Amino acid sequence: MERKNEAKKKVYLFVFDSFSDWEPAYAIAEITSSGKYDVETFGISASAVKSAGGLMVTPGTTIADDGLTGAAMIIIPGGTALEERRVDEVLPVIEYAYRNNIPVAAICAGTTLLADMGMLDDIPHTGNDVRYLQKMASWYKGAAYYKNEPAVTSGNIITATGVYPVEFAREIFIKLQLHDNATIEKWYQLFKHGIWQE
Repeated sequence: MERKNEAKKKVYLFVFDSFSDWEPAYAIAEITSSGKYDVETFGISASAVKSAGGLMVTPGTTIADDGLTGAAMIIIPGGTALEERRVDEVLPVIEYAYRNNIPVAAICAGTTLLADMGMLDDIPHTGNDVRYLQKMASWYKGAAYYKNEPAVTSGNIITATGVYPVEFAREIFIKLQLHDNATIEKWYQLFKHGIWQE
């Protein structure tokens, strides 16, 4: 009896006006090329959004439509709309993922949302700077756990500084078990340092 192909789990990328398109770019390109997961964009609505780099992106699904069906991870890139709290409709999605052990990967201003939700209060994490988190996230109480590192994984939470998208991607790959550790390290050396190792 022929076995039917099982649906791949999805990695959901939140897209919104002003999202920093370069921050998740390394991650989603490699995830897509691996063939192990489907990458799905989601937005507040079905309307196209304009990234910080001027790319027009139409979300593949919306918060209301999909409900994170088959989610392996959600990725929250940075963007001024997050800092200005213009897309807070995404907060219940992050909360749902957190409560249901779906990994959440946030970079740059994406970390401020997690900080303001109390998700970084008692776990190791990073962000653009501890003072940035304190300024931008009024409910943040996790300064004692802040790490001055490019990217940090703690349980199902990945945080990264906005200027380290390659390290962010590496942490995502490790969490998703996208490749074996040696292959991930080779990828990192290539994209970070231009070194290819056979």
